[in-house]
Amino acid sequence: MIDFQTRPEHYRHWRLSYDGPVATLALDVAEDGGLFPGYELKLNSYDLGVDIELYDAMQRLRFEHPEVAAVVLTSARERVFCAGANIRALAAASHPFKVNFCRFTNETRIAIEDASRYSGQIWLTAINGSCAGGGYEMALATEHLLMADDGATEVSLPEIPLLAVLPGTGGLTRLIDKRKVRRDLADFFSTTQEGVRGRRAVDWRLVDELVPRTKLHDIARQRALEYAEKSPRPRDARGCHMAPLDRQIEPDHVRYANLTVEIDRARGAATITVHGPIAPAPADRAAIHAEGCRFWPLALARELDDAICHLRFNEESVGTWIFRTVGDARMVAAYDRALLENRDDWLVNEIVLYLKRTLARLEVTSRSIFALIEPGSCFAGTLLELALAADRSWMLAGAREGSEAPPAAIALTEANFGAYPTLNGLTRLATRFIGDGAHLERLRSKIGSEIEAEAAAADGLVTFAPDDLDWDDEVRLALEERASFSPDALTGMEASLRFAGPETMETRIFARLSAWQNWIFQRPNAVGETGALKAYGAGKRAEFDRRRA
Repeated sequence: MIDFQTRPEHYRHWRLSYDGPVATLALDVAEDGGLFPGYELKLNSYDLGVDIELYDAMQRLRFEHPEVAAVVLTSARERVFCAGANIRALAAASHPFKVNFCRFTNETRIAIEDASRYSGQIWLTAINGSCAGGGYEMALATEHLLMADDGATEVSLPEIPLLAVLPGTGGLTRLIDKRKVRRDLADFFSTTQEGVRGRRAVDWRLVDELVPRTKLHDIARQRALEYAEKSPRPRDARGCHMAPLDRQIEPDHVRYANLTVEIDRARGAATITVHGPIAPAPADRAAIHAEGCRFWPLALARELDDAICHLRFNEESVGTWIFRTVGDARMVAAYDRALLENRDDWLVNEIVLYLKRTLARLEVTSRSIFALIEPGSCFAGTLLELALAADRSWMLAGAREGSEAPPAAIALTEANFGAYPTLNGLTRLATRFIGDGAHLERLRSKIGSEIEAEAAAADGLVTFAPDDLDWDDEVRLALEERASFSPDALTGMEASLRFAGPETMETRIFARLSAWQNWIFQRPNAVGETGALKAYGAGKRAEFDRRRA
């Protein structure tokens, strides 16, 4: 089983240090520290285990160290920054693992950009040696790239000439969307093995600054301090310690404090039940800080984040995720008010951003997502986002026979109108009702109201609203139908339907991952017996089918 929980004292591949407002995160990969046997992580190459530690470090920098306003990403090795994803690990991995690996690393790099853009914690890269493939893609996620001017240090994206695949974590998209590299220069750069160094790398916008090797780290710190001076991060605030999750993993269950996962293997489905808060929302930001990682929205974000990653990698055949909630919708709405009224507080801001990133994992997950809204549920505000992210939702009309529970109701809060934009830059409501601003305004007028099933269906907030007589059959048939379809076709359909509206760099990265990398990673030119991944390092050239498909 792959575990996504770690902490700095357990890191094998990263060194994290602090100096006032600047932190340094240095890559120092243990060659014998692969997540699986059968390969060595040479030349600071990485596998999923290395990236799990990077994600953990990024989260801790944001929550535990409010005084850190700039992060320098570099290598602890001489003459090598990072050789990218480990080729032996990729060659041995299953196709679903490859794609999930690329997805997770993409999300981690987007989270780094999110820290620079919204948290005032600016990331820079000091490239002190060869920087290839995924190593350069990691650097591209930062805001300022410094490179040693020593005649040898270079940057490259050699996946096409060496491996017959594409850069898997947004490299091509960031070249032209983020760094504004000219198309013809990007074409040359992406099809050469040798890489680009020196003045040419600056002139082509591949890096921002050339620095003598002996001064690289001093100048990187100087640049970091310049960014830190402009940052709104609080210098004297106390951080929020991210304690280990309270989690129990069993063959068909995963239990957290605020969330449970139950797996029905016969149907290939996982039911994810989110438990609403049981204590009133804190009265002020001091009380929020006192609760720390026990504060319900933060605790839920951490648990949902872990559950999503666990299900993606460890339960590949569980193709449908069903979201349920249990609790008091009014208490959920009260927590939403506490978040939005204190959004100018650094910790509350980080919690909202963490919820945003975690919810965004749903739309780029290759699973069918359903939501079931029943009496006793609490799909309000932040938790309503789970239903809005679903491919379909069912809401029970009326009461259950023999039950005294009142009919199910959902509730909108201000959080649904801007706190959690998806990767297309729009809220889930705006994406759902694309181009219909008048309807969005009508929905805004219903903030604070309890909306029962028939009204929710009329407002387009749920897909179906069957009564108790039809509920069980409708849900059963939908699950059986979903299980009968091709998973590949469903992945393509879902990815095509989930992002209406404008394209962003993030939507392009994930769309291309689904549409192209997913396909190229299965082609014989890459993974066949004479393909490039098999031929790599074997002293022979790959043999390609020359037909353009």
